[in-house]
Amino acid sequence: MIEAPLIPPERAAPARGAKRWSFAFGPRFPYILLAGFLWLGPAWFDARYLAALVAWDAAALAAWWWDLRRIPAPGAIVVTRSFDGPPALESDVTIRIEVANTGRRAIAARVLDEVPLALRDAPPELAVEAGPGACAVAAYTIRPRRRGNSTFGRAWLRYGSAMGLAERWAVAPVEQTIRVYPSLEASRRLTLYLTRGRQAGQERLHRRQRGAGREFESLREYRDGDQWRDVCWTATARRGRLISRVYRIERDQTVWIVVDAGRLLQASVGGLTKLDYAASAALGIAHVALHSGDRVGLLAYGRRVQQRVPPARGAGQMRGLLEALTDVRPERSEADHLGAARALLQVQKRRALVIWITDLADTATVPEVIQGATQIGFQHLVVFAAIGQTTLQAAAENPPPDARAMYRYVAALEVLERRQLLLGNLRRRGAWTADVHAGSLAVAMVNQYLQIKERGLL
Repeated sequence: MIEAPLIPPERAAPARGAKRWSFAFGPRFPYILLAGFLWLGPAWFDARYLAALVAWDAAALAAWWWDLRRIPAPGAIVVTRSFDGPPALESDVTIRIEVANTGRRAIAARVLDEVPLALRDAPPELAVEAGPGACAVAAYTIRPRRRGNSTFGRAWLRYGSAMGLAERWAVAPVEQTIRVYPSLEASRRLTLYLTRGRQAGQERLHRRQRGAGREFESLREYRDGDQWRDVCWTATARRGRLISRVYRIERDQTVWIVVDAGRLLQASVGGLTKLDYAASAALGIAHVALHSGDRVGLLAYGRRVQQRVPPARGAGQMRGLLEALTDVRPERSEADHLGAARALLQVQKRRALVIWITDLADTATVPEVIQGATQIGFQHLVVFAAIGQTTLQAAAENPPPDARAMYRYVAALEVLERRQLLLGNLRRRGAWTADVHAGSLAVAMVNQYLQIKERGLL
C-alpha cells in the first residue's frame, strides 16, 4: 500500500546544445574521406587527379553539411527518466529513458545517463532510434547499495540521421534527487510468511485459552469452563441466561524499536552494513506490529539520538518510520547506549516492548549497551538482538590445521563464550535475547515479537 508514493516521479526536459559548437562529424564521415585517398594512386602519374581528390573532399563536406541541416535541433528532443519501482536495498530497479523526437527526421541516438556510483558501478550508455514525431525507450537496471538520498545528473546525447555523416551533441537537464529505502522486499516476505503462518496458531490459542488477554471483544452464551469473573451480569439479567465476556490479546500495546548506529554497526556483511540489516529488520518488525494493531515507535542513536518517532498506529506511521530509517547514518564513534536508554525512559512511562538491535563490543568490562538494556528491563520487556559475525562463528567451528590457526580458534571461542555470558545475564533479568547473523535478523526478531504477543507477556 505504501509503494506507489515511494516511486520517484518522472523527470522530463527538452535537450539543449551541450557546447557552444554542438555538432561534429558522424561515424561514417571518416570512411568517406579515407575513400578519397584512393585518388592518390593515379596522382603519382598525373597531378590532375589531385583535383579529383579535392573535389571528392569538398563533396564529402557538402554532404556532411546537408546531413547536419537535416538533423533535428536539440530543442526538438525531449528526454524522460522514469522508475518502475521504489529504489530500495537488495532490489533491482529498472529505469527507463524515453527519447521523444518532435522533429521531421528520424534520429539514431546514444544516451549516457549520469547515475550515482552508489546505485550502479558505471553510467549506462543506451542506443535508441526515434522516427519523426515518435518516441523510443531504452532501459537499464540499478541495484542500490546505500540508503538515503542519491542524486542523478544530466542525460547526454549524441544523435544523428540514418546517413551517419553528421551528429549533434545535446544534454537534457533531468537532474533529480531520489530516496533509497531499506529493503522493502524483506518486509513484504515477513508479513506474508509469518503472519499467515501464525494466524492458524493464534486462532487455536484463542480457542484454547478462553478469557486470555484483557481487551474486550464480544459477548456470548456461557460455556462450561468459563470463569465466573467473566460473566456479564447485566447482560445475563436482560436475557435471562448466563452471558460471558470474551477477551482477546491486547492490540493497543506499545512497541519501541531501538537501533544502534554506532561504529560496530558499520561492519560489512555481504556488501551491506549491519546497520542496513538492522534498518530492514526494524521495518519488518514495524510492519508486522502495526498489522497486529500495536503502536510502534523508533529510536535510532549514535553519540546522540538521530531519529525519534513517537509511537502511533496506521499507514501514516509506517511511512514515517520508513523515512526515519532511511535517514539513519552509521557513525565512526562508539554509540552512547546509556544516553539512549535515558532518552527512552523519559518518553515511555508505561510498560512497553523494547526491541533493541545492536552488537556487543569485545571488552573486558560489561559493555554499556548491556547496562542500558538492564536499566530499561526494570520497567519494560526487552528483546535484545546482537548481530553476530559470520566469520567469527566460522573460525570457532573449524578445527585449526596448524599452531598459528590455533590462536584464532581460541580467540574466537573466547569471544563467543563472553557474548553468551553477557546475553545469559540479560536473560536472567527477564530480557529476551538473540545472537543472530545479519541475514536472519528480521525473521528472528519478528518470531520473538509474535511469541511475546501469543503468550501475553506484556
